[in-house]
Amino acid sequence: MFHRARIRARVAVAALAAAAAAVVAPAAALVPAQAKAPAAAATLVNPGFESGLAGWTVKSTTGDRSAAKAEAGGAVAWAASGAGNHLTHWADHAYQVTTGDGVSGLTQGWWTASAWVKAGGGLAATRLTLTGCGGGADGSVVVPSTEQDDAWVQVSVSAYVADGSCTIGVATAGTAGAWVNVDDVTLVPGRVTREMRGGDLSGLAKNEDFGATYAASNGTPGDAVELLADAGMNVGRLKVWVDPADGYNEVTHVVESARRIEAAGMDLMVDFHYSDRWTDPGAQGVPAAWAGSTVEELAQHVHDHTAEVMQALTAAGVNAEYVQVGNEINPGMLWPYGQTWDVVPGDGVDGAQWDSLALFLTAGHDAVKEVSPGTQTILHLTNINNGIGSLTWWFDEVTARDVPFDLIGLSYYGYWHGSLADLQEAVSTLSARYDRDVVVVETAYPFTLTDDTPAWENVINLPSELVAGYPATPQGQAAAFRAVQDVVAAAPGGRGLGTMYWEPAWTSVAGNGWDPADPSSGNAWENQAMFDFSGRLLAPVAATLAP
Repeated sequence: MFHRARIRARVAVAALAAAAAAVVAPAAALVPAQAKAPAAAATLVNPGFESGLAGWTVKSTTGDRSAAKAEAGGAVAWAASGAGNHLTHWADHAYQVTTGDGVSGLTQGWWTASAWVKAGGGLAATRLTLTGCGGGADGSVVVPSTEQDDAWVQVSVSAYVADGSCTIGVATAGTAGAWVNVDDVTLVPGRVTREMRGGDLSGLAKNEDFGATYAASNGTPGDAVELLADAGMNVGRLKVWVDPADGYNEVTHVVESARRIEAAGMDLMVDFHYSDRWTDPGAQGVPAAWAGSTVEELAQHVHDHTAEVMQALTAAGVNAEYVQVGNEINPGMLWPYGQTWDVVPGDGVDGAQWDSLALFLTAGHDAVKEVSPGTQTILHLTNINNGIGSLTWWFDEVTARDVPFDLIGLSYYGYWHGSLADLQEAVSTLSARYDRDVVVVETAYPFTLTDDTPAWENVINLPSELVAGYPATPQGQAAAFRAVQDVVAAAPGGRGLGTMYWEPAWTSVAGNGWDPADPSSGNAWENQAMFDFSGRLLAPVAATLAP
């Protein structure tokens, strides 16, 4: 049995650790992307453009060398004072310009260039590059649009250096008005990768049973899991409900889908909701079968349900590399018994119930480890838009109670959860404060604003709901998804593991709507899938899954 005493016995020691963690300064955001492995950075000439463009070479195939200039106003280190300079590319007509700096004396191996950037006025107009390194393929990363809030973000690109030299470049091929600001360039040994490039495939089994079919971009019919894996997806996520009304997303279907994910060569992430239906900040309902249980009995249910699913996967020969203990649990879980604020005043359970929540989370974590010690557990929050304090508040409470977990999970939808800068701050701050790697376990973006049939109003269906700089087109969807991946990978501190796309295969078919208890409910998400309305894989977004 799981008892409160187990939590309380560890609170005093854990509180000291939490207090120490609380003093970790957000200034960790200035640490280079490879900070986990101390390394000697290359000495760059004028990396902050404080001496204009001295040390940098400007080239243009369109005769627009004047499109590159140093302007006042520095990035991160200068933000408070407004001093410093930065590089700007801009022209009032279509143009191409590259500002580069050759670096020599580099040791053989992987090197990573990073820079603080802002950009706008054109989709994927500017790239940060590492070229001429002699180790094979050049490195290139798109500078994301920051029109949403005009805040600086860091991007990083890696290349293998074989002959001791390399050239860092800022290359813009823009339409009229496209612009980029670049500052504080660094070059350090090491490699930045998008380690996790995943997708939530929870709705696929039901979709197929109700008639959905899938095809490659060229129209060749195929299996959705295999098509995504072939494109480069390397993690498949599956949610688990206890006793859902439609009979899907329970243990049997989860095991069957998990087999497909593993057979396709992907790792598996299991997402326990501990409910009979959706859980999120607005709903964390107790499963019907657990109603009337005491807090201790609920903890036992969490343990036993988690163990049952994990044992079923093990019996099927499937290993879960990652397990979420709860889904978007900012407000807690198993309301009202594990609430983090008074969800329903007057219901007899008053105020936050942190000790009970800690009991539930510990029960889930321990069940995972009992069955599969190597599986990494995740605690998953959302609503980055409420500020970093809303996240540290939550993790301070659970770490003070010594709740065990391995990774931090975040939801990030740009049209709801703030800017790319907000996301990067969350990854850097949380990883530094709690010494855990961070993964974005949910993100998505529309490739169109139109509705498929059967019609059901889409969650995002208006131009005003889009993220500035990212149109609702296949190219815009791909750029938005890749921007999230790159911002996570380049987050200062080097603790961003990767990004998961939510329901890339949930196309619209009659019978598989959002409400498991209502077959007539429709799909409000099909315009954010990675497959178009005919079931073909969208080539632009699929390309963002490649390593």
